[in-house]
Amino acid sequence: MDLELTDPQIERYARHLVLPEVGEEGQARLLASRVLVVGAGGLGSPLLLYLAAAGVGTLGVVDDDQVDLSNLQRQIVHDTSNVGLDKVDSATARLAEINPEVRVVAHKERLVPGNALELIGQYDLVADGSDNFPTRYLVNDACHLARKTLVAAAIMRFDGQLSTYKAYEGGAQPCYRCIFGAQPGDPKQSCADVGVLGALAGTLGALQATEVIKELLGIGESLAGRLLLYDSLGTSFHTVKLKSDPACPLCGPQASIRDLETVSYRESEPYCAA
Repeated sequence: MDLELTDPQIERYARHLVLPEVGEEGQARLLASRVLVVGAGGLGSPLLLYLAAAGVGTLGVVDDDQVDLSNLQRQIVHDTSNVGLDKVDSATARLAEINPEVRVVAHKERLVPGNALELIGQYDLVADGSDNFPTRYLVNDACHLARKTLVAAAIMRFDGQLSTYKAYEGGAQPCYRCIFGAQPGDPKQSCADVGVLGALAGTLGALQATEVIKELLGIGESLAGRLLLYDSLGTSFHTVKLKSDPACPLCGPQASIRDLETVSYRESEPYCAA
């Protein structure tokens, strides 16, 4: 990268610059990167805060919801004074305070088959913190078709999971559909029914931000092909090895999903109001 850091940037990112794995070249790469975050909720909040603090140059935020008082137990990018505001506007204002040199692009809309490829195509990487199965499957499919790396997390009650998907690279790397199969019907329970520990969103969101930064920098071991499971009550992490599904309709040899318009992303209640 030929981007020369300014003196304020050298001071701001000093703890990155002394890391041999990052250094000035890595920091310049972060500043030139574009990441789309799907959902400005429980997972999106710490994710956005840490990516902005890290100096990811352009952050897209897609969300069509408004800040509700019940969000504030876990959605730390918002505060009480912003109840009733659009989440993308609330998040944009907060991120400007964290790091004013980061460009935040607010997409005040729901991700749907008609706009997913266009939106995702504008970014280098996508981080999914959405709260429902239709969006998760749509993001997975769009990222695969657009050949974009996807870092996806999910939480419920005291448990969380995280993985990176880039099946477009080929080989044995799976996509989200390989692991979870066809989109399920309405779940029997959502977080509104069974709850979610607020701090759990912070744990998984921070881990998700770390994986995003690793992918942008090309350092460390990718989570692609592995699923990280976190049990907060047991204070335990488990990593499960994953493999692609030859019968996957999206990334398998006989893939039938060629575009988003022909796939039915049926509506469901939120899996977790993240």
